[in-house]
Amino acid sequence: MCATCGCGGETAGLITIPHTHGPGEDHDHAHHDHGPHGHDHADHEHGVDHVHLPVTETLSLEQKVLAKNDSLAQENREWLRERGILAFNMTSSPGAGKTTLLVRTIGELGVGPIAVIEGDQETLLDAERIMATGCKVAQINTGAGCHLDASMTRRALDLLAPEPGSLLFIENVGNLVCPALFDLGESGKVVVISVTEGTDKPLKYPHMFSVATLVLINKIDLLPYVDFDPDRFAELARSVNPGVRILEISASTGAGLARWYEWLSAQRVPVP
Repeated sequence: MCATCGCGGETAGLITIPHTHGPGEDHDHAHHDHGPHGHDHADHEHGVDHVHLPVTETLSLEQKVLAKNDSLAQENREWLRERGILAFNMTSSPGAGKTTLLVRTIGELGVGPIAVIEGDQETLLDAERIMATGCKVAQINTGAGCHLDASMTRRALDLLAPEPGSLLFIENVGNLVCPALFDLGESGKVVVISVTEGTDKPLKYPHMFSVATLVLINKIDLLPYVDFDPDRFAELARSVNPGVRILEISASTGAGLARWYEWLSAQRVPVP
């Protein structure tokens, strides 16, 4: 369980490999995981006094959860390293344009195999967009959970089986809070922010920006219509993460994407 927000669990997350059936084709599906079960209040009315754990016990639980996640993440990192797989944890607020960016990147990058792990609370919608490109994809549905963790990622990796030497994108649940705390075993975190959000996001969500390897300012084609100052945003982002690389892009028009592709290509490592 994530003690930060109370979500998740060791067996949380429904992992699906989306696929299509030809005419007349059908087969049984094996369910690899079961989604989280909810808790209702049928046995008592709201307003009943609840007993709250002391703050010190809550912090202890969170530390244990994060320590276990970090250990699993290190195992993931070794698993990926042994296969020469470069993995980026793609994070953002909801609607910043991560999936549109990935669809365009898969079609245009043209360097080596690419695989994607999609994270959403519900639906296969984003996984189906990725699958339409011909790219290997696994969908993790977190139910009530607001982030992916290392355990979910490993189970998705085992099902997805990305090719050695792949570039792997892990599209996290849209959220700038909990994903900052949970290492998935990735090579780096990419934070996607859109110009329709506030210039002051780095100050409001410093944990996420402090762990970013790269920040992408998306939807710059909308700059004439919104009150967003890229220079001030960069100044604030570097106040919490000095030296972080920041690129301005538009996943819709393609503006700035050449520099994103150059950055990705520069991160590739040879298969051991």
